[in-house]
Amino acid sequence: MDYLKTTSDQAHHGFDVMVVGEALMDVVTTGTLRAEHPGGSPANVAYGLARLGVNTCLLTAIAPDAWGRRMEEHLVGAGVVILPGSHSLARTASATATVAADGSAHYDFDISWELAPQTPAHFPKILHTGSIATFLEPGAGVVKSLLEQAHRQCVITYDPNIRPALLGSHSQALATFEELVGLTDVVKLSEEDAQWLYPGRSTAGTAAHILRLGTRLSVITKGAEGSYLSTPGFEVIIPASRAKVSDTIGAGDSYMSGLIHGLLNRHAEGFAPEILAQTGRAAAAAAAITVQRPGANPPSLDELNAMLASA
Repeated sequence: MDYLKTTSDQAHHGFDVMVVGEALMDVVTTGTLRAEHPGGSPANVAYGLARLGVNTCLLTAIAPDAWGRRMEEHLVGAGVVILPGSHSLARTASATATVAADGSAHYDFDISWELAPQTPAHFPKILHTGSIATFLEPGAGVVKSLLEQAHRQCVITYDPNIRPALLGSHSQALATFEELVGLTDVVKLSEEDAQWLYPGRSTAGTAAHILRLGTRLSVITKGAEGSYLSTPGFEVIIPASRAKVSDTIGAGDSYMSGLIHGLLNRHAEGFAPEILAQTGRAAAAAAAITVQRPGANPPSLDELNAMLASA
């Protein structure tokens, strides 16, 4: 494909959002049923952004195998541009999700994560990263270096999307997370992430701690209880949008895509309370649409606008 022949500088220039992180195949098992869906938290975020009409590129690691080709077709079909250097693996990664009766999922991973060093001359409006890509070496070191270069050059958003089975010790994972927070502008955690990182702390206490580490906006999602957005000056509580749950796969990633989409459109208002309330409602609606259908299947912009209008 022609876009894979662009230079590194050209590839990083001209996009609204650059997403950095893993793309993998979600193998979903429910009782005796099995289905395969393209996934990986960062790839899901990139896909969700493209579905919302955002000019998005993805730096990832896939292989030239059947799953890698399917992943590429899925992403490119939505409008995501896959950056040079993303075809670096011998085997495309996978995550097997076993879905329980309540729609929750347990994951087992077959993944490696490798990236060539990155020295872009240009940065997008927003750089997003997270999940396994920020913890698993050798690629995690490249991601951290990229954030260090992008810090203060663009808005950086981060969703650690904690996967304990891949993180080693709690103390090591916490240290990695907290080092990266200081390089970001927005950090989004699920309630499960927050409790794993900071056992026993309240939502407000965790948010305040993350803000003290240097980020400007903390977002903690709490499923049916909504989400909690806070800055050093104020907090906004967003109720969850009503939804009949098929499964929760990709819900947090759709929330992240909706959040980034809102941040792109905030213009000079910064993180004003009314802007964050509007953005949080849109992010919650994106997640609600996703949980109503199988796999990581985020809304189009028309679907999101229709749900917001009906609410």
